[in-house]
Amino acid sequence: MKHKICAAALSLALTGLISWKAVATNPVLFGDPFPRITAELSDLFSEGKEEFSTVETAEEGLGPVFNDNSCAACHSNPAVGGDSDILETRFGTTTNNHFDPLAQFGGSLIQSQGIGAFGTCNFAGETVPADATIVAKRKTTPLFGLGLVDHVPDAAFLLLAQLEKNVSPSTAGRPNIVTDLATGKPAVGKFGWKAQNPNLLQFSGDAYVNEMGITNPMFPAENCPNGDCSQMPSCYPDAGLDDEGDDVEAFSDFMTLLAAPPRGPITRDVLAGENVFLRIGCGSCHVPVLITGPSKVKAFNKVAFHPYSDFLLHDMGSLGDGIEQGKATGRDMRTAPLWGLRVRSTYLHDGRALGLDAAILAHDGQGKAAKNRFAALSASDAQKLMAFLNSL
Repeated sequence: MKHKICAAALSLALTGLISWKAVATNPVLFGDPFPRITAELSDLFSEGKEEFSTVETAEEGLGPVFNDNSCAACHSNPAVGGDSDILETRFGTTTNNHFDPLAQFGGSLIQSQGIGAFGTCNFAGETVPADATIVAKRKTTPLFGLGLVDHVPDAAFLLLAQLEKNVSPSTAGRPNIVTDLATGKPAVGKFGWKAQNPNLLQFSGDAYVNEMGITNPMFPAENCPNGDCSQMPSCYPDAGLDDEGDDVEAFSDFMTLLAAPPRGPITRDVLAGENVFLRIGCGSCHVPVLITGPSKVKAFNKVAFHPYSDFLLHDMGSLGDGIEQGKATGRDMRTAPLWGLRVRSTYLHDGRALGLDAAILAHDGQGKAAKNRFAALSASDAQKLMAFLNSL
């Protein structure tokens, strides 16, 4: 499998889209900004982190329904910007053989909390409607290093998808082509469990309205509780946007400048374990190396980094969550990045796996063959693979 990764990198470099640059191991901690950024960018990071951690109130636009009152409440492990074991709920059904998010009932995302008494109304958290036949849980994703991903050109992901199709069609991923709301043009989705957002700015705006109920320029519509807008005009009148875009930009700045996860100790077993990882086919989707495009910011300028993901959609069979977003079907999931794996305590999109072996053995669809090879490993090779994964 090593030759596949090398072929991918070489093909990308030969296109002229990107070029290799070695990356030294940086002495950063989880939650730190990228090292050696300018004072101006360091200030943007600090200001963004402060906004990211700010507890919102109903008077400031929180609600009327929401999932939590700050970004940091969910993104906290092992530092601000990380993951958590908090699970959110999505729902839907199938109508005429097509996925139906049941938008009339506030679908597909449940906002589990309400702001309570407000004016003459009482806003409670949402519940899954009786019409839902599909209910899925989703775990908070870590945000470390996503500025690097945001700086990989769309063309590179399209080329990577084509290369995967040429080299290993049975495991090839495909991009989720979504709309960039800032330009109105199609773009490659990279962020979210279904790769439903194309960049960190849109990812921020989406989270602000759907997780906290705070409207912003890209997402100006309030979420009516369980789709019932009857109380909104009298108790929660439209007084314009809750955020004019400054907070969304601050969140995006924080995520962009949040450093990639630091790597754990690399031992002989870790190196041998990476060979096992590649040999059994995990690297076909969990691609070890990506490279950013040109940037005026040195931290993002033609930099090789190691997310262990291709950020493409793959048919995961029974491991899919049944929810459709953009061009992602109910069986599709974006390849989860593995960097920072060693500080997580639950795994997979719904947190069902409490150990790495259980997470691997739950793979299905395009991941089934690699799972079967894992199950057939000797005890020694399995131990080395775990050593590698626990170094990430």
